[in-house]
Amino acid sequence: MPVKTFAQKKTQLYLVLSGIFLVNALLAEIIGVKIFSVEKSFGLTGDLTAGVLIWPVVFITTDVINEYFGRAGVLRISFLTVALIAYAFLVIYGTTKLVPADFWLDINKTDAQGRPFDIEFAYQSIFRQGLGIILGSISAFLIGQVLDATVFQLLRRLTNSRMIWLRATGSTLVSQLVDSFVVLFVAFYVFGNWSFEQVLRVANFNYWYKFAAAILLTPVLYLAHYLIDRYLGRDESVELQQEAVADVSV
Repeated sequence: MPVKTFAQKKTQLYLVLSGIFLVNALLAEIIGVKIFSVEKSFGLTGDLTAGVLIWPVVFITTDVINEYFGRAGVLRISFLTVALIAYAFLVIYGTTKLVPADFWLDINKTDAQGRPFDIEFAYQSIFRQGLGIILGSISAFLIGQVLDATVFQLLRRLTNSRMIWLRATGSTLVSQLVDSFVVLFVAFYVFGNWSFEQVLRVANFNYWYKFAAAILLTPVLYLAHYLIDRYLGRDESVELQQEAVADVSV
């Protein structure tokens, strides 16, 4: 098997990290329509959007991309993700306009307990509400990613590339403070039927969940660095990180 060059490894690394980032961001949009009770699910007080459960994967991946490919690398995949989320928005909206087949409505006219059930109404309710979440998320996502990438590099320069945990956690906490409020405000207040008090309550809990997740996932960040350094080679890894500081990336 031919030995991969540094350029090939660098490209493959960016593709893998971008794939993880993109898939989890898109999944968060799809499942984010559900608001679940943390108390009834896990015995803790509060309510969360389902999408927030996997969002820590997105901001951990953001920090890893920022570490090795710089602010430009983060913004590149962020803009691509927004474009694909917008594409998903158009596809979902288009499906809500399709006339349902009569047999599909008939075989789904009752639930498992035999109670009347309108599957078309359920489909419309879930995905039309999801469109508001997508619009809110696009706004919040762009603002959050620009903030995250900028604060990360600022802290990196202030610490002379030391204290990975500080720049990763600090950038996440700043960006998610904005993201947590904007996404819910646009999705459920502007396009939904929530009161402003509900938005503040759920946004507050979402943020503190992300705060805790950012702290608890710090070891994952160090593990990712270890694995990437082994994959690239120590000297090549340092070279790539130096390029990232200057925002020179693939």
